[in-house]
Amino acid sequence: MTGHGARGRSGGRPTLEEVAARAGVGRGTVSRVINGSPRVSDATRAAVEAAVAELGYVPNTAARALAANRTDAIAMVVPEPETRFFAEPYFSDILKGVGAQLSDTEMQLLLIFAGSDRERRRLAQYLAAHRVDGVLLVSVHADDPLPDLLSQLEIPAVISGPRSEHETLPSVDSDNYGGGRSAVEHLIARGRTRIATITGRLDVYGAQRRVVGYREALADAGREVDERLIVPGDFTEEGGRRAMKELLARCPDLDAVFVESDVMAAGARRVLREEGLRIPDDVALVGYDDSAIARHMDPPLTSVRQPIVEMGRAMIDLLLDEIADRRPAVSRGLERRQVVLPTELVERDSS
Repeated sequence: MTGHGARGRSGGRPTLEEVAARAGVGRGTVSRVINGSPRVSDATRAAVEAAVAELGYVPNTAARALAANRTDAIAMVVPEPETRFFAEPYFSDILKGVGAQLSDTEMQLLLIFAGSDRERRRLAQYLAAHRVDGVLLVSVHADDPLPDLLSQLEIPAVISGPRSEHETLPSVDSDNYGGGRSAVEHLIARGRTRIATITGRLDVYGAQRRVVGYREALADAGREVDERLIVPGDFTEEGGRRAMKELLARCPDLDAVFVESDVMAAGARRVLREEGLRIPDDVALVGYDDSAIARHMDPPLTSVRQPIVEMGRAMIDLLLDEIADRRPAVSRGLERRQVVLPTELVERDSS
């Protein structure tokens, strides 16, 4: 090793960035090697260790102490009542992906519901005590104070679906715009002319994006967007029922409905059956999520597949990177990462 190795290019002690540049990897990867993370290939570990030796890098002792003071636990926080968590396949699929990706690590997973004010206060106290290394936030409304609390506490966090196009936290989402668009393009190709939609809760950014996809698919096909054919839902079966009744009262001659969740589609289907309307002969139906509900519906439901299990896996990957990095997302400015996974229309007999 040459004598220059003990000094970085800056003339002082070599930095983590200089080790990363020498090894040809990112800063977070160097952090993972130094902190003993199993999520690094043997070849990468060897390259980083060689760069450390060549540069004479000595980890910052304060940072190492902080890294050692880990709880080896992360929390999956769901700002919803428990009943909704167990009623919607989306949540169990996210949990499946998270659990699978954590299985090779030493991390424990805590599942925390924060659907009431009391639960939120208790959660805030728990997080302020730094009982977990990081947080996965699932199903967050636009006005939820939890993401800002996590930023203030400098707790690494990843959100499932950004709150807006200006999201400051790292996030993982599916292509809601593309999913909504593909559903409507499919119905147009099937010759449907009066295509309605039952939206999700519109304080959720992903639900807003599905509606934009619906609108733009119609506009691009030269169709006028009829506002009477857009009715808000709430992602519940009962919400789907109410919205479908409202749509039939407004436009009894509609011939297709894009329902922006399979759970709501189940409610919509019941109303169509009660009204004596045949699916798909009279009204074509398309759902969203491609959950077990879609496959077991009669007739089986055409649905937009979100890669939900893969989203859970990607959330863990991002969070482990954040934990290894330790710098709060705010201090990294625009370096935050927004991962968007593709959707796919799965055609069945309902359309």
